Amino acid sequence: MPLQKNCRRFWWSWGMSEWHQLTFGDIALFKKGINYKSEDYADSQYGYPFITIKCFIKGGGYQPKGIKFYDGFATASDYLNEGDLLFAVTDLTRAGDIVGSPLCVPEFGTNKRALASMDCMRIDPFLNLCDKKFLYQKMMLSDVRRQMVAYSAGSTVLHLDIKKVPYIKISIPISIAVQQKIASILTSIDTAIEKTEALIEKYQQIKSGLVHDLFTRGVLPNGQLRPTREQAPELYQETKIGWIPREWQITLCSKVCEKIIDCKNRTPPIEPDGHPVIRTPNVRDGKFVDRDLVYTDAESYRIWTARGAPVPGDIVITREAPVGEVCIIPDRHPEACLGQRMMLYRPDNQYIDSIYFLYALQSKQIQTRLDLISGGSTVGHVRVGDIRDLWMILPDSIDEQRKIGDFLQGADKKLEKERSFLEKLELKKLGLMQDLLTGKVPVTVSEIANQEEAHA
Repeated sequence: MPLQKNCRRFWWSWGMSEWHQLTFGDIALFKKGINYKSEDYADSQYGYPFITIKCFIKGGGYQPKGIKFYDGFATASDYLNEGDLLFAVTDLTRAGDIVGSPLCVPEFGTNKRALASMDCMRIDPFLNLCDKKFLYQKMMLSDVRRQMVAYSAGSTVLHLDIKKVPYIKISIPISIAVQQKIASILTSIDTAIEKTEALIEKYQQIKSGLVHDLFTRGVLPNGQLRPTREQAPELYQETKIGWIPREWQITLCSKVCEKIIDCKNRTPPIEPDGHPVIRTPNVRDGKFVDRDLVYTDAESYRIWTARGAPVPGDIVITREAPVGEVCIIPDRHPEACLGQRMMLYRPDNQYIDSIYFLYALQSKQIQTRLDLISGGSTVGHVRVGDIRDLWMILPDSIDEQRKIGDFLQGADKKLEKERSFLEKLELKKLGLMQDLLTGKVPVTVSEIANQEEAHA
């Protein structure tokens, strides 16, 4: 909320600003990255951080998973500084998702300066014409990237014709102070986004550790985890699924469910509206995803629910592409049917708590079992009987099951809160980019302008 108030204050305090249209060649110099061979790669101890095409995020930004280390030839002008601006001159496919995307060189925390591969180009704006941080934000706009894609070609992947880069058109404020103010606002949102992403990653790691502990040690009546097996081996038993508490058992899903329903062998006819059809794209990471939800007519719904109609609270599971994704049918879809490659569990609450059952299906032990029976392939599949008689970890105490479910729901609520906040930040950033980087909201920085006049 403070961020939003600050942005509103800026909008009201700014007046009109002037923009001019130039070309990249007018505002900057360029240098392509290093041509390299695979034998130039080294380990992190001996090599220099080497930015590759896989370091670019679609649309703009840096991701560390693409970083390599380079120990080949480089000239003094090849080395990068923190904050230098690069853009991709190659794509990973012909889709044009990466080509033209910018990134700012991060601080690598070493005394070795980074280098860039030949799939990157450095752009050094003239300081009296264009602020580097503003240019980074501007290059993320679709109008600039469309020109990059238009100047790219290739049969399998796109390659930007770098001779045409200087002719790419770009509109910028005449005032460097205005550019810097715009960049400052957008950078502050980027910082908030990065912090939120880091918090989400932290919570995901905490949840992963919690899942491991809860499904190997369980919860005592006082709400604490049991001592580890090393601390109290007498509390545990070895089973075909691994070590579990002595009060637990390994059973089958068919023995703890009131009903298990398979879909028909195809998806029903699709209509613009009607009854929701639950398909594999609607089940991801333990959640029901409304995006890409399709519908069918009343008669098809009747036919496709002849074996049993799904109801809110039932748990659906995918049998293919991918195997083992699960979620609970939400209350907002009271009359849905199953699409192809879907099955449904209706837990018997005498034996197993529904929330516990959902999380147990996502546990490493059960997912490993599914991976084994599906053949371990990303496009593998499991049979109806495999889902029906899938192993299940079952604490004898319903109260313990509920405590485990409560712990994991609490972790998920924290994650959902941060993900929702992240989504709002990203939407805010998109809106501000369209307003501030196009001149739609004209700006000047009157205080800075007055200072400039005083020093003239």
